[in-house]
Amino acid sequence: MPELPDLQQTAFLFPGQGSQYPGMGKGVHDAFPEAREVFEQANSDLPISITELCFEASDERLLLTENTQPAILTVSVALHRILEARGLVPNWVAGHSLGEYSALVAAGALDVATAARLVHNRGIYMQQAVPEGAGAMAAVLGLERAEIDNLCARCGSDLIVEVANVNAPGQVVVSGNTEAVHQLIAMSKEAGARRAILLNVSAPFHCSLMQPAAERLARDLVEVEFEDPRFPVVCNVTATSIATGEAARLALEQQVTQPVLWSDTLEFLSEQGVEVFVEVGPGRVLSGLVKRTLGRGVGIYAVDEIEEIEAVLAALG
Repeated sequence: MPELPDLQQTAFLFPGQGSQYPGMGKGVHDAFPEAREVFEQANSDLPISITELCFEASDERLLLTENTQPAILTVSVALHRILEARGLVPNWVAGHSLGEYSALVAAGALDVATAARLVHNRGIYMQQAVPEGAGAMAAVLGLERAEIDNLCARCGSDLIVEVANVNAPGQVVVSGNTEAVHQLIAMSKEAGARRAILLNVSAPFHCSLMQPAAERLARDLVEVEFEDPRFPVVCNVTATSIATGEAARLALEQQVTQPVLWSDTLEFLSEQGVEVFVEVGPGRVLSGLVKRTLGRGVGIYAVDEIEEIEAVLAALG
């Protein structure tokens, strides 16, 4: 474990799509009543069973966007509730794309049942926004955002390809029409990218092709009551903190078509004095991005399994 600083400003980070795996959350569900309560709450307003999805579903079913999103959210919130019940409360929260909903639940701006319903619908809207095969995403390693923005602008004017995620220095994801994404991959390699590869995703997330999904989601969001968060939430679209429920609502609408500014989010948190980052949810993706963006001078923990809960409580509790 890294050595912790004397004064700990702590941020909880919540993962997005791609961190899921079959069986996630089962250990903590069976071991902790707080986790079981979250699963029950998430199940209460959905046409699908979250417990069945997380514990029994095949990779193929879990990969369906409308299933993936509420499943990851439920596991993430369950883990947060376990930590919170044992006195571990962050100074800041942030989430990657879908994870922003988990962060808002952790901050008390949304209840888990409402959030699970919203992200289930969000997954459906995103999947239906673009015909199957018409959109794609690619990861580009070794070029910075400004270089990739320039390459995107040089692609065909009748096609869309845009920066979707700025995950870490030299790690950018693009999204758009399939032909344009393939063109961008070739141009990136010519420009000196270390790697440029297609991602295994079902739709071109976080680009202007998602506008139909954003409009449908906006109608859902306006019907939901948002509370002001109990602690600041750093949102994807601006990489700055929000402090009101109305700001949270707007951020969730905007992030459907706007890029996830994740490395900027981490740098903003570091500038606020955050020195300890805890990834709360399945997988280790965000922990790696913290290390890549901020280096080894910060405390980084990942909380997914029971033994990791015990370790982080021992270190930070």
